[in-house]
Amino acid sequence: MFSYSNSDLYCEQVALADVAARVGTPAYVYSSQTILANYRAYDEAFGALPHAVCYAVKANSSLAVLALLAKAGAGFDIVSGGELARVLAAGGDASRVVFSGVGKTAAELEYALDHGIHSFNCESEPEIALLDSLAARRGIKAGFSIRVNPDVDAATHPYIATGLSQNKFGIAIERARAVYDRARAFAYLSAEGVSCHIGSQILDPAPLLEAVDMLVDLARQLRTAGASIRHLDLGGGLGIAYRPGEIAPAVAAFVAGLRERLAGVDLTVMVEPGRSIVGAAGVLLTRVLYRKQNGAKEFIVVDAAMNDLIRPALYQAHHEIVPLRRNALPPVVADVVGPICESGDFLARDRPMANAMPGDFLAVCAAGAYGFVQSSNYNSRPRAPEVLVDGAAYRVIRQRETYPDLMRGETV
Repeated sequence: MFSYSNSDLYCEQVALADVAARVGTPAYVYSSQTILANYRAYDEAFGALPHAVCYAVKANSSLAVLALLAKAGAGFDIVSGGELARVLAAGGDASRVVFSGVGKTAAELEYALDHGIHSFNCESEPEIALLDSLAARRGIKAGFSIRVNPDVDAATHPYIATGLSQNKFGIAIERARAVYDRARAFAYLSAEGVSCHIGSQILDPAPLLEAVDMLVDLARQLRTAGASIRHLDLGGGLGIAYRPGEIAPAVAAFVAGLRERLAGVDLTVMVEPGRSIVGAAGVLLTRVLYRKQNGAKEFIVVDAAMNDLIRPALYQAHHEIVPLRRNALPPVVADVVGPICESGDFLARDRPMANAMPGDFLAVCAAGAYGFVQSSNYNSRPRAPEVLVDGAAYRVIRQRETYPDLMRGETV
């Protein structure tokens, strides 16, 4: 939903230069129509097959985004008690929430039990034992899945690969059946599913489908052994196109592959997309402060920094950077850098791009996922506002932080 009209970049029917001028920069802007279209692509592709699309809250946890998805019928995948609090505040249904993550605390588990979430994806035997003891105190049964680690290479950045044997996540698939067998001794647990998530920003779905085949086989074994397995949680991971020429996996084709493998299995399918729902739906707006040269090196200094968008510094991630208003100047090769006192504070390096001048506005594209949620106050910089566009209207869904906000809760 981002396109040029008469040299101006629009989000839906809103000119982004107008948003930048009125709201200021840096600022995150999201397209509600894109978010909903991406969610519905998953939901509709499953058709009559029993399923749940549980949005991965960690990708973008803004209340307005969660509320948009909750109203559309989404479930939610959470990885902390704080994310559950956000889902509830946004009107999400706790019974459609699944709790993932390798280091859940007792307080977080209790919070989730008290709100009656759907199930827990457990990642170790001590976690399973703790969950049983906490459920016993309440006299309730908790539904759980074991997150199995299939040792499948997702062919992605090592920081976001989670399905290999050297990763901290899950239980090795060859050990999973024995762990399920031992879990039968816990009176307050119900083994209702099998879970897996092998990584993020996956552009080739083949590893995901390979993992699905392994999960289906395990589920059949567990059912034969008497376990009441009702669902498969296949995680998320589908990537988006960040670079020119990259092709994002088609959701419909991916789900068709899932349906083919799940034919006749009689299990509810759960998926947990995050990036593929919100990633391409957001941009980070920024303003050019200065142009400078060091020798032959050209720098475009902008007011957005690594505290606003850390992905380029953390993951060596690529985000296209485009002008909000096109000009007739010849393109330039430059580093796009921010005001943070770190050499790692860059949004692009040696990038052929528009020849932007001081005062011009730029958009850092595909920043809707893992953008604001990873932002910080490093260098005592207030965090950026967030804006949600709906057709020809937009609203600020998070105010820009102020200097007093930076010091709230502190004492001298």
